[in-house]
Amino acid sequence: MDTKDMILELRTKMGLSQDELAEKVFVTRQAVSRWENGETTPNIETLKLLSKLFDVSINTLLGSPRQLICQCCGMPLADGDISREPDGFFNEEYCKWCYADGEYMYSNMDDLIDVCVKNMANGEYSEEKVRSYLRQTLPKLDYWKRYKELGGNRAFEKFKKTLIDEINALNIEGMPMLTKLNALVGSYVNLEYRLPNGRMVKFLDDNATYLGNQLECEFGGDRCFGVLANMDFILVSTYEENGVDPELVIYKKR
Repeated sequence: MDTKDMILELRTKMGLSQDELAEKVFVTRQAVSRWENGETTPNIETLKLLSKLFDVSINTLLGSPRQLICQCCGMPLADGDISREPDGFFNEEYCKWCYADGEYMYSNMDDLIDVCVKNMANGEYSEEKVRSYLRQTLPKLDYWKRYKELGGNRAFEKFKKTLIDEINALNIEGMPMLTKLNALVGSYVNLEYRLPNGRMVKFLDDNATYLGNQLECEFGGDRCFGVLANMDFILVSTYEENGVDPELVIYKKR
């Protein structure tokens, strides 16, 4: 779909007139009309505003001329997978698993490979084949080629270590020592818990990215510990396979 048709379709879906759209992105109604007639294309700054307003990538607004690929993990990017900057604008270079809230989530390629293997291996592709493929592919991606230039992510690694120390200091019975935190998107780990008053609640934002891990209980059995955290809180729960029958162990504000 061309840019002119995309803008018209998205504006119509939002129920906006040309005047209303113009006001929201600081242009004239005539400018919007020229976009929708195909006479002109919004400049890059206006495209950013339109992207945020319509909740689609600039690539989508331009008719998807590029196949977006995360420059950290190599995943093809649909609009729902694209990361965002702290101000809400899309960062079309990375997926929301690899970059969130202005921070790169991986500083160790082996850690990323371990996470990807768990999600990519299946009956057709063994873990060994997936791991071999990633070891060949990841070094060619922009993030890993520019890793030192990007600063090595030392501050974020320090933050993760601080979180790990805080979680281990909770001394939760049956939970082994935590040694690693991975990037996890809220929609995949946002379990619903029953409070003592019987109310069912979820604590996470489906669209946010958190740091977490799953740990086997030291006492054995079918239940695992789930750990999730960010700048604001630490959450520990237990559950059966695939998040069945979750129970909240602790929710602690930081």
